[in-house]
Amino acid sequence: MPITFKLGTDHIDFDSVSKWLEEAYWSPGITKDEVILGAGNSSLVVGGFKESGKQVSFLRVLSDKVRFAYILDVIVDPTWRRQGIGTAMVRYAMEHPEMSLVYQWLLRTRDAHGVYARLGFVPLASPDQWLIIQGTREDRSQFQAP
Repeated sequence: MPITFKLGTDHIDFDSVSKWLEEAYWSPGITKDEVILGAGNSSLVVGGFKESGKQVSFLRVLSDKVRFAYILDVIVDPTWRRQGIGTAMVRYAMEHPEMSLVYQWLLRTRDAHGVYARLGFVPLASPDQWLIIQGTREDRSQFQAP
């Protein structure tokens, strides 16, 4: 069944996306308000949809749209995984005209290195040149978007 990718937050089923992300290893317990706020603050938001209109995938990109882009929250409905939807969606985002100037793409994964390698991603050549502040995630059960 063909999947259509759509840009922006207008079409996003935030109930489904929040459920998927809440169960993902990188965002356990994330709230719907956090997902909505994060999507609204993103440079590019992509949803994948079946012909029926049901959403089956989601991702977002943080970028200056000139030099750098960070792909995150790449997620596919569990019943639709392993069909190439995630790979096609990442390719769609990377080839989008708004991202045509970007030449540094970054993402983080625990277990999908092979998937992203097919798109050209490789481990950092100089990880010693990258720095991070990694705080603990506070309890967000009472979080509400401003």
